[in-house]
Amino acid sequence: MELQPVHVWMMVCAALVLLMTPALAFFYGGMTRAKSVLNMMMMSFVALGITAVVWVLWGNSMAGGGSSVGGLFGNPFEQFGLAGLIGTEDLIGAGFAGTFAIITVALISGAIADRARFGAWCLFVPVWVTLVYAPVAFWVWGGGLLSAEGAIGSWAGEAIDYAGGTVVHINAGVAGLVLALILGQRKGFGRDPGQRPHSIPFVMLGAALLWFGWFGFNGGAASDPAEAGLIWINTMVAPGAALVAWCVTERIRDGKPTSLGAASGVVAGLVAITPACADVSPLGAVGLGVVAGAASALAVGLKYRFGYDDSLDVVGVHLVSGLIGTLALGFIARDTGLLYGGGFEQLGAQTVAAVVSMAYTGAATLAIGLAIHRTIGFRISESDEQTGIDLAEHAETGYEYGGLGTSAGSFVPHPATSGHLELSK
Repeated sequence: MELQPVHVWMMVCAALVLLMTPALAFFYGGMTRAKSVLNMMMMSFVALGITAVVWVLWGNSMAGGGSSVGGLFGNPFEQFGLAGLIGTEDLIGAGFAGTFAIITVALISGAIADRARFGAWCLFVPVWVTLVYAPVAFWVWGGGLLSAEGAIGSWAGEAIDYAGGTVVHINAGVAGLVLALILGQRKGFGRDPGQRPHSIPFVMLGAALLWFGWFGFNGGAASDPAEAGLIWINTMVAPGAALVAWCVTERIRDGKPTSLGAASGVVAGLVAITPACADVSPLGAVGLGVVAGAASALAVGLKYRFGYDDSLDVVGVHLVSGLIGTLALGFIARDTGLLYGGGFEQLGAQTVAAVVSMAYTGAATLAIGLAIHRTIGFRISESDEQTGIDLAEHAETGYEYGGLGTSAGSFVPHPATSGHLELSK
């Protein structure tokens, strides 16, 4: 079997998407306090490792690699361990799909920054990927409930979700909101200035790498050069427009545009264009980016009004812009959108897909989160939160200042092994 250009293209795109999770670690890590940066980054890295294993063992089969089980998920044992794909080009597609599962669960971690037990998170990841991500991916992309032949899609119409507006961003945003409510507010939420981001350069580096990886995220499934070109342009211009809109919104509301806002605007635009990247014109992508950037800039402040501690704005960016991108297709999708002469069918299909996914993800995540919280405990103690979750959960700190670490006197150099640290007695 000869390696074709399309295979190389998909492998390159898969590598770009895989890079997005370490990029997210920088993006989220910079947004936390200095005493929480390692834990925040570790939540992304461990999500990568655990989800990769789950995906090979049964996740890919459940998300579409196995035959349908009542339209709800694929048979997890049909392609267990991907054994049946060895020797076929389908392994490339399985790997590409796995990178989407990885970034989705990693996104959730930003909503519970600074206060989640690492062991509880390590348990949450495989359970959530198995019970939530894989079924929703199957519903949308694997021929399940929301597809054209599915029980819901056959009467509501098939929703457009080219690269994951519903499967990835709405899914992660709802899950993040549920976990934030379960774990409750950080001490000093909305009052403590020490909860501001500790490294804006980290945030901007992460946003830049996310944007770079997103070209693979959106473009990996392109069917021909014309579609690939449209996706590339839309993935460039939507986040650019969202960046401008976020900064203008800040300028009007607060008097100054911020670097954090610019980075967040890029991500909001990327989220919004994800489901629509192959189905809107470049002009439509500009408008979509403007709406998403301004809406998410306003939405991130709702957590202070309603009291849910979405630490790093997973709800305000991913849920809000994910919904905007998904529902906007009912208006601006070429050929089927209302503005292109289509009827209300596409808008109805987009709405039903979003509502069904949100309802299922919310209920399932609530069950998983509460089960973990009431058994092993999902939140660290108040004293550990004050000391710093890096020290409490990992026995290390992200920075050393004159040998003192971020918590003075907590660490002393290990006498035997250079570069290793141990807790002082």
